[in-house]
Amino acid sequence: MQDAAHSPDPLADILRAMRLTGGVFLEASFTSPWCVLSHVEPGDCAGFLPLPRHIIAYHYVCAGQLALQVDGEKPVHAQSGDIVILPRNDRHRIGSNLLSEPLDVNDLFEPGEGSDPARLVYGCAASADTRFFCGFLGHDQSSDRLISALPRVLHLRLADAAASDWIESSLRFASSRRPALEENGDSGMSSAMLGKLAELLFLQAVRRYLQDPLAPATGWIAGLRDPMVGRALALMHSDQEEARTWTADALARAVGLSRSAFAERFTSLVGDPPMRYLTQRRLQQAARRLAESADPIARIAEEAGYESEPAFHRAFKRVYQVTPAGWRKQHANL
Repeated sequence: MQDAAHSPDPLADILRAMRLTGGVFLEASFTSPWCVLSHVEPGDCAGFLPLPRHIIAYHYVCAGQLALQVDGEKPVHAQSGDIVILPRNDRHRIGSNLLSEPLDVNDLFEPGEGSDPARLVYGCAASADTRFFCGFLGHDQSSDRLISALPRVLHLRLADAAASDWIESSLRFASSRRPALEENGDSGMSSAMLGKLAELLFLQAVRRYLQDPLAPATGWIAGLRDPMVGRALALMHSDQEEARTWTADALARAVGLSRSAFAERFTSLVGDPPMRYLTQRRLQQAARRLAESADPIARIAEEAGYESEPAFHRAFKRVYQVTPAGWRKQHANL
């Protein structure tokens, strides 16, 4: 078994296990005053394979400033070098003046020329006072605890001008290279670059949120902030072989607590006993395997920790309201 000192960054481990993919699908240039309604639709991700089932939207501000607001929340004000992330892809209003009548984005849309991404342009592009990229991170976990626990909007301010310039140039390079690489049968480089860059920005935004003393510290987020429970969560979310054989005793030893102390601490912070949480996690992994692979259901059941296929069937149907075979038929991505 792994020991508690083996991975000092449980948040990075958990995001790695989510297998995020990413892309930039739009570059926007606006001359004030302006306002649009925004929501990342599946069609926006059509040039990126595989298509994500669930979307984390983001806007990276290259120049100028903007305000963003989701219903029921206070506006977030962002400037050059900032990234604004919507973990659950909420529909939002974005602009220089959020009280003005939203523009029709269909009237502003310009298809990309050559290998460039599509654009939204309002006013003169050469003299626009606000420029930003629209992108996404995709994942397949419909009920991911981290995504559910985060606020509807995350705002990451990058004070380092050199870092901001590097991020903009990297996003521009990767987004412009994607179609050319796909035409040559080599889409992996660009997709991997965009995904990793967006994942690093998302990781940093979540880390800043966790470090904010004013941010709520309840539920799953409180568990992740706790050094011992956070380590246990990272071990549970690991895709490594050991993750399939964790027991309550082994997890308690790995984080340096007695079984009873670990169970009490984990349950009080996360809201579920450790083994119930782990069972849910293993069923999520099994659901992903059913969708992504042609492996026999019996093998997937064994890897999920079930001694018999019928027991796996019952547990899976209890959570997903469909049999493993039915889930595979509905979600197969082969």
